[in-house]
Amino acid sequence: MDKQKVGLYEVDKVRERIEILKKYRRLLTVWKPKADHMKEDMAMIRKAFEVAADAHKDMRRKSGEPYIMHPLEVAIICADEIGLGKTSIVAALLHDVIEDTDIYKLSDIERMFGPKVAMICDGLTKIKKLFDATESSAQALNYRKLLETMAQDVRVILIKLADRLHNMRTLGSMRPEKRIKIAAETNYFFAPMAHRLGLYAIKSELEDLSLKYTEPMVFQDIVDKVNQSMEIRDIFAAQFLHPIKKVLTERGYDYKILVRTKSIFSIWQKMQRKHIPFDEVYDVFAIRIILDVPLKLERSACWECYAIVTDFYRPKPDRMRDWISIPKANGYQALHTTVMSDMGKWVEVQIRTVRMDEIAEKGYAAHFKYKGIQAEEHNVENWLNRIRDLLAKNEGDAVNLIDDFQGYLFNKEVFVFTPNGELRILPQGSTVLDFAYGIHSEVGNNCIGANVNRQLVSKFQVLNSGDQIEILTSKKQEPTEEWVKHVQTTRARAKIREALKEKKKFYAEDGRNRILEFLEQLNVDSSNVNIGNLQKLLKYSSSLDMFYDAYLGKLSLREIKQAIPETEKSWISRINPFSRSEKIDLSETLKKNKPVKSGLENLVSLNRKSNIDFDPSNFSVATCCNPIPGDDVTGFIQPDGSIVIHRTSCSEARNQMSKYGNNIVKTRWNSSGSISCLTTLKVKGFDRQGLLVEVSQIISNEMNINMKSVQFDTDSGIFEGDIKVYVSSTDHLKSLIARLAKVDGIQQVFRLQLNNDQLLMSM
Repeated sequence: MDKQKVGLYEVDKVRERIEILKKYRRLLTVWKPKADHMKEDMAMIRKAFEVAADAHKDMRRKSGEPYIMHPLEVAIICADEIGLGKTSIVAALLHDVIEDTDIYKLSDIERMFGPKVAMICDGLTKIKKLFDATESSAQALNYRKLLETMAQDVRVILIKLADRLHNMRTLGSMRPEKRIKIAAETNYFFAPMAHRLGLYAIKSELEDLSLKYTEPMVFQDIVDKVNQSMEIRDIFAAQFLHPIKKVLTERGYDYKILVRTKSIFSIWQKMQRKHIPFDEVYDVFAIRIILDVPLKLERSACWECYAIVTDFYRPKPDRMRDWISIPKANGYQALHTTVMSDMGKWVEVQIRTVRMDEIAEKGYAAHFKYKGIQAEEHNVENWLNRIRDLLAKNEGDAVNLIDDFQGYLFNKEVFVFTPNGELRILPQGSTVLDFAYGIHSEVGNNCIGANVNRQLVSKFQVLNSGDQIEILTSKKQEPTEEWVKHVQTTRARAKIREALKEKKKFYAEDGRNRILEFLEQLNVDSSNVNIGNLQKLLKYSSSLDMFYDAYLGKLSLREIKQAIPETEKSWISRINPFSRSEKIDLSETLKKNKPVKSGLENLVSLNRKSNIDFDPSNFSVATCCNPIPGDDVTGFIQPDGSIVIHRTSCSEARNQMSKYGNNIVKTRWNSSGSISCLTTLKVKGFDRQGLLVEVSQIISNEMNINMKSVQFDTDSGIFEGDIKVYVSSTDHLKSLIARLAKVDGIQQVFRLQLNNDQLLMSM
């Protein structure tokens, strides 16, 4: 037998070749070529496969399998799950060739496969380099470059999504800290991108896989509960659907019905948002009715199907969603309703046609198949144009851009109208200012208010679907810092920041001169390096902000003097005011001003293998999530080399790790050492006399736990309270929660995450 030893793996070469060919045949099976070019297209795909196989012939993945299996899987996802064509499949097969070989250059790819394939491969190669970068400060900038590449040809990001999906499916072979980094950036950036491009199946799988590696115990617990309830759910669905199927068949509809389980991530989100256990999530599954009807009958057929469903089951009025009349920005169309079944359970029903279903599943790619059928096909292209516009005009830092863009990716929409009746789609929560900036930057900058539905309102008024808006302007109006807090769209934020930056630039020189005067009075050297050091001491993100505050009078001699440590101040006070021969250098001040060690050295272990310098003895516990021994934790390296310990599930930590993923340091609790850590419990229930006294006695006397504070509010016999306690571990906390749950009147006890007041874990 043809066997070979490669590293740690004993390889059966013959079996591998068979598996590779099977995978290639699978690609050809799922690909749907155009009949008039089938022969030429198949030849090109075959050639791309051969080039990729040759380039990767000596390479293996972390799992030990031949590397060529990865581009084959990516190409299969592009063809089968996204519905892309020949050009994208060829690019998917070749997407790592330029990066991983010295044999093939970009010019070779262009010569063999044409300029389009070469351009996509070049974009994918650049993206790969961005996400493999080791410089921690570069990650947010990398996202910006990714957006720039995506805006040139959307196929680049579609193939990148396929690449990320396969990497997530095989993430188990990576190191733990690498898994967390990849999972965090997947949930932060790639899942929302898939959502915005209409790839709901891929979006859900990316979210589920991200949860699997960031919250493995939570993920597995929900999976087990979903599997345990599967048989009962199937019986219930069959009974629920029986009368609907009967009428649809009698009326001659060609249809299919799917029973789709809600994604694990969506179930977990609802449990957190509603503070409920799994058993109380009523929409764990949804019924999807897909009608096969001609285009001109789509709307009437869907509404007739809705009437059939609601003839048998009473709908929940506030859960009706009509995305057929006004589709989502990514082209999604369907009717959604939630109805009460005969068994007393709410059931979500989705009604769509075959065309709508394909667009829902394959998103942007499916729009090409139905090009010209409807005006809504332009929504995604309009969205991409907005990205291009944003990138072309935004000069702010990359972190702001990505935060704005990520928020926009996941926002729901409202549908509003201009005075002439033109439809505009904005993110939910958008204000009059968002609408104004959507019209023109000058209209936004000069906005003083609006007539909404003929009623005068503030420029900060939040808009609702159906509103008709007339913007009112004044040449005397100009943006302020406050405006940024009152807008939702990336365009509005970018335009406001652009205007503020121009304003700051105008006054910056006056502010700089004022700071130079202050430094002169304090006998501090006024070199550019020292001004940069002063900026760090005063904790300004940019010198422009510091100069502008000085111009406004917000930064005075007193604040600058206070930023300098006491030792330097006493030296300043002894200086002869007429002597300028020796001046303070703030570089030394910065070195002396390092944060005090936390004193927790015996509690956690840090992996010292990192490309970034850090002090493993200098760390602190994050106040946003208050981790306690027993929690899954992750260390995050700060610019000064210190470490902040977050819970792995902390939203702030995920946000930071997704942008600065290479700053992650593997962290775990030591078995030795003990400490009392602060955490907050939310308690809800029915009020009664003596309840608070009983709760306090249980915590202090029975459990011997110190309390920091207790706050209870009662309304009409229902109470809600926050209890802040010091516990030594998650087991300690679980025992306390279990004991409090037995108290007469208490209905719910759970732990809070303080940074957004949402449930982290119900114990």
